[in-house]
Amino acid sequence: MLATAQQKLQQYFGYDDFRDGQQQAIESVLAGHDTLIIMPTGGGKSICYQVPALALEGTTLVISPLISLMKDQVDMLQASGIAAAFLNSSQSYEEAQQVWQMARTGQLKLLYIAPERLENDTFCMELAALRVPLIAIDEAHCISQWGHDFRPSYRIIPRLCDLWQDKPTVVALTATATPHVREDISELLSISEDHTYVTGFQRENLAFTVLRGEHRERYILDYVSNNREEAGIIYAATRKAVESLAELLAKKGIRVGKYHGGLSDEERSTTQQQFLNDELSVMVATNAFGMGINKTNVRYVIHYQMPRNMESYYQEAGRAGRDGLPSACILLYASSDEQTQRFLIDQAQDRSRIPFELTKLQEMIDYCHTEDCLQQYITAYFGEHTPSCGQCNHCQDDRPMQDVTVDAQKVLSCVIRMGQKFGKVLTSQVLAGSRNKKVTEFGFDRLPTYGILKGMSAKDIAQFIEFCIAEKLIGVSNGQFPTIFVTEKGRDVLTGQQQVMKRSVPVVVKVVEDDPLFDHLRELRRDIATTEKVPPYVVFSDKTLREMSMKQPTTANAFLAINGVGENKLEKYGEVFMQAIVNWSK
Repeated sequence: MLATAQQKLQQYFGYDDFRDGQQQAIESVLAGHDTLIIMPTGGGKSICYQVPALALEGTTLVISPLISLMKDQVDMLQASGIAAAFLNSSQSYEEAQQVWQMARTGQLKLLYIAPERLENDTFCMELAALRVPLIAIDEAHCISQWGHDFRPSYRIIPRLCDLWQDKPTVVALTATATPHVREDISELLSISEDHTYVTGFQRENLAFTVLRGEHRERYILDYVSNNREEAGIIYAATRKAVESLAELLAKKGIRVGKYHGGLSDEERSTTQQQFLNDELSVMVATNAFGMGINKTNVRYVIHYQMPRNMESYYQEAGRAGRDGLPSACILLYASSDEQTQRFLIDQAQDRSRIPFELTKLQEMIDYCHTEDCLQQYITAYFGEHTPSCGQCNHCQDDRPMQDVTVDAQKVLSCVIRMGQKFGKVLTSQVLAGSRNKKVTEFGFDRLPTYGILKGMSAKDIAQFIEFCIAEKLIGVSNGQFPTIFVTEKGRDVLTGQQQVMKRSVPVVVKVVEDDPLFDHLRELRRDIATTEKVPPYVVFSDKTLREMSMKQPTTANAFLAINGVGENKLEKYGEVFMQAIVNWSK
């Protein structure tokens, strides 16, 4: 059976060998064992049920939480010559009946459905009439109440197998499961530890960066401008921040889209499709965007604000580099993010989850302040111990340090002289020598610290105060209108017992080196995708195009040897891409 699986892998997906962990997991599934697979985003989880589905007789059911995820997966499978379809609310009655007819007559190898559909008895009776050898549960962490995306409808799944006399094999898959969540999934689905496969959470192609106290808008403008040809996602915590950032980038001529819950379904759907089709290079979004988006060529993910927990962060950051190519994950931290997330957590309908969410928030805050290897911190959170990654900004940061003790003392002195009862905005205005009405009303223009940093703008001073907060020199009170105060560590700086060092402004670099032939092949891919009305990465991934550019295949055998080229894609696209390579060589 494994030989059949290997042949299907090459024929349909264009890979000669399984990745680490895939073969063992697939062997378990094909042997009829209920199996739990935990692999990082981009680690190849889908292969672990798609290949068995091709090797087994009948239709594999895939339970998937999002319409966008279903469509993406089905597009990819159909492009590889695999009979797949989905049933969800986006379809008309006629379209759904057409899918049912294909399923009843055994024409489908994979059928994607939403978990909410299982609440409908009639729907379940229809499923019971199908020959189902395998049930794949995607995003399986949704079944656990300890997971960050708990979905009550997932709790119905364990009863699903009772529909068939011959019980289907169950395979559950997720990328973000802490040890606690893993135990919960195993218990609910009765999966033994012997048939649980964890390939590791480390993403070797991702370079993680946390920057504290930086000028966030300026950094994003520089970064996006320097990587105009690459696809990126910028996450923000609020709709207001999304709107503001999208407008800022659009004014600079960036092909940018926005995505948040305040937009209509049609607006969100259109913008998402434009991003998938490479018509937009950047998507600015809240966390409403991205789950199940299989766009493989996202080269960077920037978090403009800190997310509320590590699971969300790693899932969102992990949307970069799904094709295995080097990609960047950057978090721009400010102390105000904590207040924003505490406010959002406080809006939860289920009040019993608030203490749980606040604990997870603190673990996220700790990540933003750690001085250790960032990837090591992430993997430890998920219960895995790995060596330092050698490529995050903590492992590689060689920017020169600047002594900013005197400027820090000026800020700390001003905070104390203002009575430690005001926020960072008013404090920065006093330090900049502003004639703001509030400044004069309170008499702050008569303080010795008034205008003491007038060589800097009030905005730059506010950013420096953020740096002091991140370094724990200044504390922030909780409340609707947070005020700042000097900490014990800050008092040590004021009295000259401690020095304050700050790294110079980070240098923004290109995330990928220029390659003219790759760019040429990318344009060809875009034209084909437009004609076929599919996202470009459905034709070929960036990783496949990079390998084509490097090896420049001009024969069918050489083209088929490129990773990601199966027999179906050789037949569909081989001639046109090989001709483009020949013409380029000339």
